[in-house]
Amino acid sequence: MSALSRRGLSRRGQNLVAGAAVVLLTVLSLLAVGLLGTPAGPGPGGGPGGRPAAGCSVPALTGTQINVTLTNMGGPVMRPRNGMMGGAMRLRADRGTVTHGTVSFLVTNAGSISHEMVILPLPDNQVPGTRPVGPDGTIDESGSLGEVSGSCSEGSGEGILPGTSGWVTLTLPPGRYELACNLPGHYEAGMYTQLTVP
Repeated sequence: MSALSRRGLSRRGQNLVAGAAVVLLTVLSLLAVGLLGTPAGPGPGGGPGGRPAAGCSVPALTGTQINVTLTNMGGPVMRPRNGMMGGAMRLRADRGTVTHGTVSFLVTNAGSISHEMVILPLPDNQVPGTRPVGPDGTIDESGSLGEVSGSCSEGSGEGILPGTSGWVTLTLPPGRYELACNLPGHYEAGMYTQLTVP
C-alpha cells in the first residue's frame, strides 16, 4: 500500500472519529435540554413508571393529570442586552389539550436551578411567550388561576428545587391557558407553553 493510500485511510478514520464526536455531543446537548422526550408517563400519584416524582412522595392526584417538566441548560441566568435568551430553558407539558373540569398538574424540576409554574388565561389574540416582561424580568401574573412553586408540596412556595416536584389541582373552564415559569428571566428564556381546554 502506498504512503498516499495510508494517508487517505488515516484522514477518513479521523473524519469518522470527528463525526462520531459531533453526534455524541449533539445527543448529550439534546438530553440536557430535554429534547429527546421523557420516559413513559407517570403512574397514579407518582413520576415516570409509577416511581415517586423526583424524590418526592406525591399523593394521589384527582382529575386529569398533566405532567410538566422544567429544565435549563445550567449556569446562572443572565439577561442579554437584546432581551432574547435563545431558549436556554424549557417548560414542557405531556399534553397540549385537556378536557375542562378537574385538572391536576404534577410539575417536576429536572433542571439545575429553582423553577416554578403559573397558570394564566391566554386571550384569543395572544401568542404564548409574548407577554410583556418588566424590568425585574417577570411577567404580570394578574388573573392567575394557580401556581406550583413549592418543593414536594401543593401550591405556592419558595420555588421548586432541582430534583423535586410540586403539584396543584384546579377546576379549569374552557379556554386557552399559558403555563409559565415566572422567576426573573425564566419566561424570556423560553419557559412557557400553551394548554387548550375545549
